[in-house]
Amino acid sequence: MIEFLASFFGDGGIFMYFILASSIVGVAISIERVMVLVFRYNVNGVLLWEKVSKSVVEGRIDEAKAICADSRVPLMKILSSGLAAAGNDEKEIQNAVDEAALEMIPAIDRRVPYLAMLANIATLLGLLGTIQGLIQAFSAVGNADPSQKAALLAQGISIALYTTAFGLVVAIPLLVLYSILQAKAHKMVDEIDEFSVKLINLLGRGSNGHKTK
Repeated sequence: MIEFLASFFGDGGIFMYFILASSIVGVAISIERVMVLVFRYNVNGVLLWEKVSKSVVEGRIDEAKAICADSRVPLMKILSSGLAAAGNDEKEIQNAVDEAALEMIPAIDRRVPYLAMLANIATLLGLLGTIQGLIQAFSAVGNADPSQKAALLAQGISIALYTTAFGLVVAIPLLVLYSILQAKAHKMVDEIDEFSVKLINLLGRGSNGHKTK
């Protein structure tokens, strides 16, 4: 296997190593984002909201705050900020929620767009390797010594094919991971928008009710 990989990279030329570097960076980002989005930040937003809204409606604000105690989860952090402003007017509650959202939402989207960029870079590096291999192959046909033409032509074709193949092998999984992680991030942001507005409206009705009394 080691000999095959050494031969693969040797025949593919210099661009193989740049594509490999892109794949290593992409894998590192993917692992980190999966750990964050799928495990650390993941929460059932509907179930969380059912518990929080029930506690708020029944006047147990401290219990609602305890439910949202994990500040590492963006949705909990934002709802907790809104609950901390409970009893104030609706504008102050909204400001508290907006401030927390501005802090947490960038952490959800962080580094995900780099996966699409790295996929494009891997594809383009593969294309560069293809062009390099074709130039080398045509040069061999036109200028090389007849005894060396076959070897140089084969070497040029190897560079062209190997870099194209390796670029696509790296780019396709990165694009798939990008699509999955982007969809997960967008779902989290949509839940934050939905449940933060519901919390503002729920607490706003309560504060208005206290004022009229």
